[in-house]
Amino acid sequence: MRFSMQREVLLRPLQQVIGVVERRQTLPVLANVLVQLADGRLSLTTSDLEVELSGSAEVEMAEAGEVTIPARKLFDIVKALPDGAKVEVGLSGERVLVKAGRSRYTLAALPATEFPQSEIGEVVERVRVPQADLKVLIERTGFAMAVQDVRFYLNGLLLERRGQGLRAVATDGHRLALADWNAEGEPGRQVIVPRKGVLELQRLLGSADGEVELAFSRNHVQVFLGDGQLVSKLIDGRFPDYEAVIPAVADVPVVVDREELRAALLRAAILSNEKYRGIRVELADQLLRISAHNPEQEEAVEEVPAECEACSWAIGFNVNYVLDALSAINTESVVLRLRDGNSSMLLEAPESRSVRHVVMPLRL
Repeated sequence: MRFSMQREVLLRPLQQVIGVVERRQTLPVLANVLVQLADGRLSLTTSDLEVELSGSAEVEMAEAGEVTIPARKLFDIVKALPDGAKVEVGLSGERVLVKAGRSRYTLAALPATEFPQSEIGEVVERVRVPQADLKVLIERTGFAMAVQDVRFYLNGLLLERRGQGLRAVATDGHRLALADWNAEGEPGRQVIVPRKGVLELQRLLGSADGEVELAFSRNHVQVFLGDGQLVSKLIDGRFPDYEAVIPAVADVPVVVDREELRAALLRAAILSNEKYRGIRVELADQLLRISAHNPEQEEAVEEVPAECEACSWAIGFNVNYVLDALSAINTESVVLRLRDGNSSMLLEAPESRSVRHVVMPLRL
């Protein structure tokens, strides 16, 4: 196996696949990148047994073959080379030689046969989504995924077919985020993509005009993105009935300037309890009063104008959850919906229900 190509051309697929390579591995070969050469094209693949990433590029000169090379070492070498350098990589016995100008590197290699391949199985459904729209879906919901929760089905993102569109939902039990893309019609197939797969997909997605194809099998999802591909195992579990926790539309709406509310919450959070991050929010006389206390008996009070027809309530929230929700809504104002001081709060844009965030109350 042998090939040569410009540094920048090789670096691009390496950047696509390096994310899943952990510093510590259960199998030595998982620290390596699978390098395959066939028909004048270079293919690079990495895996952690849950998520598999692939990238490819055309090569100037190549001798077909395959081998695995230490991924981070190869990435660091190529990244550190000067711009415009021509990189030559070749297999010599059980070693891989990397040359660039006057630089020479010898790396240990492992046979390609040791590299684990994902057994994807039969594809049962496909959906094509504009790249930019899929990135928005993930950005507006992914932050609400749980982290190492014992309820393993919360440690990921729910993707649900809705007619010809797609809905994304994430929750950690304390807050919920929902976003739609052309989601009209009855709910269809549901899959739960694990947290790491979601984060890697978010990293790969850009704002380009191209489309992304998602192919679902029984236990995996494949994402085809230009010259790259992501394969992720699915979480085998039943996602909670998320619609049951979304407050009814009939709840009295409160309209607030989003940036003004966000700035007031950030200031009040300075004096909130560092452990619980609790704030108290009261609505009365067209004003949203935000207060925070801490064990040192310090207090912060902020007031924000609000539009509401004859309604008043007081409730406690984790300030970080509210700030995350506000950051995922990109309109000038935001609508808050609340039944009473014991119910969850719904945050959404004034004239659209395509993005909705629910924050559970906190007892202060």
